[in-house]
Amino acid sequence: MFWELDPVSKQRAEDCGNTELEKEAWISATLLEWGSCGKIVYVDGVPAGYVLFAPPLYVPRSVAFPTSPASADAALLMTAYILPEFQGGGLGRMLVQGMAKDLTRRGIRAIEAFGDLKWEKPGCVLPAEYMLAVGFKTVRPHHRFPRLRLELKSAISWREDVEVALERLLGSMSPEGALRPV
Repeated sequence: MFWELDPVSKQRAEDCGNTELEKEAWISATLLEWGSCGKIVYVDGVPAGYVLFAPPLYVPRSVAFPTSPASADAALLMTAYILPEFQGGGLGRMLVQGMAKDLTRRGIRAIEAFGDLKWEKPGCVLPAEYMLAVGFKTVRPHHRFPRLRLELKSAISWREDVEVALERLLGSMSPEGALRPV
């Protein structure tokens, strides 16, 4: 519930033991008002990772960052995770590409995220190094939490190139249909 609630509401939900209920309510409200706010990638029918995203209006915690506010023409990449046994195979990049494709259809111009330059372990804020590696650019520097942006026009052409390369690589290593992002 890091991103979905402001710090006071998050503490209240934790004190009452309602974090799962709050998460479900946030996802339901976002789905009803805005649409899909996440993607899951499967490998051989097994969930291997996910991304969660929404417009800044739906992400109360984003205003607490020193590099906020996020741009009105962008959706925020809130969090992402790839299970350890599937890391290093390009699934994170594929999730970002799937998110970019979905957001482009909705008329969103960019994806923004708050990165962590001192990232040490999985948490609610993604490592800035990873986001820079998948095409994000720094739009508001900070010694710890820069705001990064990925323009969707560049992501789409880049996505198509990477998809072709992945299809060639995975096609030679695994049976047809082994990798199916949703």
